[in-house]
Amino acid sequence: MVKSRDYAIQCIRDEAQAVLDLIPKMDEDFDRAVELILQCKGKVIVTGVGKSGHIGAKIAATLASTGTPSFFVNPLDVYHGDLGVMAQGDVVVAISNSGQTDELLRFIPMVLHFGIPIIAMSGNPQSLLAKYSTCHLNVSVEKEACPLNLAPTSSTTATLVMGDALAVALMERRHFKPQDFAQFHPGGELGKRLLTTAQDVMITEHLPMLTADMHLGEAIIHVSKGKLGLGVAVRSEDLKANSEKYHVEGMITDGDIRRAMEKWNAEFFDRTVSDIMTRTPKTVSPDTKIAHVQKLMNKYKIHNVLVVDSENHLLGIVDRYACVL
Repeated sequence: MVKSRDYAIQCIRDEAQAVLDLIPKMDEDFDRAVELILQCKGKVIVTGVGKSGHIGAKIAATLASTGTPSFFVNPLDVYHGDLGVMAQGDVVVAISNSGQTDELLRFIPMVLHFGIPIIAMSGNPQSLLAKYSTCHLNVSVEKEACPLNLAPTSSTTATLVMGDALAVALMERRHFKPQDFAQFHPGGELGKRLLTTAQDVMITEHLPMLTADMHLGEAIIHVSKGKLGLGVAVRSEDLKANSEKYHVEGMITDGDIRRAMEKWNAEFFDRTVSDIMTRTPKTVSPDTKIAHVQKLMNKYKIHNVLVVDSENHLLGIVDRYACVL
């Protein structure tokens, strides 16, 4: 007995093959399409009807989120007042599997009237849409994954992938960075990590500050009260004067304290912070992005970094939990 999953597996194989079959069809028109969008002074308007429209809306969203100003317009709406969204300097991406969709073809003369270049995506290089386009991206498929070879399945997948290929090529040509992506996704997790700075999340109150000549027995109390698993060694004159600025001289962790206790036993309480402190703790500036702070913590397997100014004065502490946004 054939299981339902067997049909699903065949569908996935058919659609995967349709995508791979796009590779030999990539030609100079794809390069021209990328150049047209790179040189575009206006916006990219993606259009299509029915299933092609749904795919077009996703392509427009992907382009917009990766640095290409774009949006989707249904060609049917153009006849009811949306023609005003187009202007010279724009680029139109028109999608139709057959390349003969009547509603889309009636839209084309209006685009040509404005002198707007057309990037066509269709499965028919001989279609009217291909004929009147500036460049044509061939998304033809041998067959649909639908067992009746009727429902748009492989063809819509191929078109979607071609749109992604266009977006990725544009990202590479524009040297689009994660920071750029975050600006278009400020509300998402990535945006928060890439836009939030150390200053935004650092702990600034009740910082566990010590001095280098402080005995470890006293240092344990300060580390424990701080509840961060560390103590920051600052200049004794700054601490005594209750200064607003404390110059960092080093740092100790609860791990340093445990190792010192095991090493020195009864002599532990005669030792000072200077005996075990790290004299060059990891520090960042206030405007360091949390994404970089997180990378620093992972690289050195640490749980905290100190936030300091240009003169190495302590401003705050960022712990690992603050990096989980």
